[in-house]
Amino acid sequence: MQTTTIIYVVGALLFSVAFSWLLYFYKSKAFHKIDYLLFSLRTTSIFLLLLLLINPTIERLVLTNEKPILSVLVDNSVSIQYFKKENNTKELLKEIQSSNALKDKFDLQFFTFGASLNVLDSVSFLENQTNIYQSLSGVEALHKNTTAPIILLSDGNQTNGSLFPYVETNKNIFPVVIGDTIAKNDIRIAQVNVNKYSYLKNKFPVEIRVLYEGISEAKTQLTIHHKGKVVFKENITFTENKNVQTITTTITSNEEGIQYYAAEVSKIDSEENSVNNSKVFSVEVLNEQTKILLLTSVLHPDIGAFKKSIETNKQRAVVLKNIVDFTEDLNEYQLVILYQPTANFQPIFDKINKENLHYLVVSGVQTNWNFLNEMQSNYYKNPTNQSEEYGAIFNNGFLTFGQKNISFESFSPLKDVFGQVDLKSKFDALLYQNISGIETETPLLSTFENDFQKSAILFGEGIWKWRANSFMNTGSFQDFDGFMSNLIQYLASNKKRERLTIGYEKLYLANVPIVVSAFYVDKNYQFDPRAKINLKLTNTDTNVIQNIPFSLQNNSFEAVLENLPSGNYRFIVDVENQNVEKSGEFKIAEYQIEEQFTRANLKELKLLALNTKGKIYFESTSNQLIKDLVSDKRYVITQKSSIINQQLINWKFILILSIAFFATEWFIRKYFGKI
Repeated sequence: MQTTTIIYVVGALLFSVAFSWLLYFYKSKAFHKIDYLLFSLRTTSIFLLLLLLINPTIERLVLTNEKPILSVLVDNSVSIQYFKKENNTKELLKEIQSSNALKDKFDLQFFTFGASLNVLDSVSFLENQTNIYQSLSGVEALHKNTTAPIILLSDGNQTNGSLFPYVETNKNIFPVVIGDTIAKNDIRIAQVNVNKYSYLKNKFPVEIRVLYEGISEAKTQLTIHHKGKVVFKENITFTENKNVQTITTTITSNEEGIQYYAAEVSKIDSEENSVNNSKVFSVEVLNEQTKILLLTSVLHPDIGAFKKSIETNKQRAVVLKNIVDFTEDLNEYQLVILYQPTANFQPIFDKINKENLHYLVVSGVQTNWNFLNEMQSNYYKNPTNQSEEYGAIFNNGFLTFGQKNISFESFSPLKDVFGQVDLKSKFDALLYQNISGIETETPLLSTFENDFQKSAILFGEGIWKWRANSFMNTGSFQDFDGFMSNLIQYLASNKKRERLTIGYEKLYLANVPIVVSAFYVDKNYQFDPRAKINLKLTNTDTNVIQNIPFSLQNNSFEAVLENLPSGNYRFIVDVENQNVEKSGEFKIAEYQIEEQFTRANLKELKLLALNTKGKIYFESTSNQLIKDLVSDKRYVITQKSSIINQQLINWKFILILSIAFFATEWFIRKYFGKI
């Protein structure tokens, strides 16, 4: 007990005696025996009340034994069920739970995991995703900086997440391998790479990666089906050393809309698992031909280069017209290319400026710059009577659209009238000018956006040489034509900013949570978190309709669609009290990712044990696991001491006693007429 507390207690006792003495004996002429009793009762009552206020405590040393924590993680995924190891896993779990030796040494904690970590309630082996890395990280975060070994009951097959053998943890992990570890003959489609979009009548590339497990030679046939018809097939031969093959082909887009294809390899001899022999993929076929008008007043090789390069995409058509002969409506075209404009282009510029049409200007030595300076307000060039050659410098910070450097610096210089260029509007330069080896900050190719009008300027003629240079560098026109395609696609797009945009995939795997995202802005194009957005989902195979509300997630909205059966779906996303909506469709393929595995992942489980200074075990050696953990000297019970403040009095008892003394004093005084 602290000294101050003792002083308070002594002071309380003295105060109680003094107060009671003043009440019963001070200036009293006669003393009666009953006064001594009343004095004692009053002194005791006051002292007890003051003692309650002081509440004296003493410090006490408490020793506790703390066991190390042993976390047991049980794989609750469908793959355990697929390997027919449900009962084995439950028996292993029961054996650990009932081990008195482990209970005496460890504080046992049990978890299940699939896509996420959960406290063990029951095991069902129905999880459709496995994330071992996240589960181990979750236990690490839960028992950070403590001695807490982990038992991992799993087949080691992970469907998402980072590489779990390299999980950041200071815990020793002891994997128990569930499932067969013997390699079986198996062939599977590991990956399909394909573009999301294609244009009608165009060919789109498909890349398929096929893996083989086995020691003998195996022959199979890869086929691609579309609406029950075979659109591609190829025979493949595998050996033990040649166990990975990548097949590439092109498929013609013959139908508009979302098209679903199935890639499949035929079953090989003694193959038990054929579920992983096929994969479905999708391509959205667009039918949007872009018409481009190229107006010129001169003949130049650039004109042919523009036409050939742009029309490599069959969805684009270039119409060549001399400015003197042109009488058509500009609104029939998505983009106008003005090649070396002169005063004859004035009616065209008037129309472009009035209706905010998209255009590309290509200047050269025959360009009338005085006229061009008056017709637009994005740039101004002070021309001279001399010409100059301008090399290209690629701008890595260009953000308007995606474009890689196709060795622009090695291309022949373009030729234009010499003069100072002043940029008068906000611009984004894809290429800068290089004059006689001197790099400048003057654009060679730049884009502009004013409200809903997009435009660009190429300061120089001779781009036909660039196409030839690109062919000489790479052996094809692909890089240059891709560059031209990116530029034309950006300029020709009439897509305006929309108030509601949605994000989703066209194809999902079965039993995988589907997230549809939405971004909504008000009439001032500011994100509106107050909006109420709903999704109406229809299964077009069964006509079952569901209504799902979106929830606000940071600066967007999300709707999570779970437990949907395989099939085709169509949906409408609308904003309440606003005439704004979007629609889409997707397909859920009959594909169970957990059934793609043919054996336990022994290699990565061994690596996990090695990296964490643990040890790997098998179903048959689980008894040894328990013995090793019990005898492991790294895990010991630790004794911890702590000082606690313990109350010396029971306040309820003291309060009742004080009230009783006060009451007794009152009744005695009442009885003897002292009140």
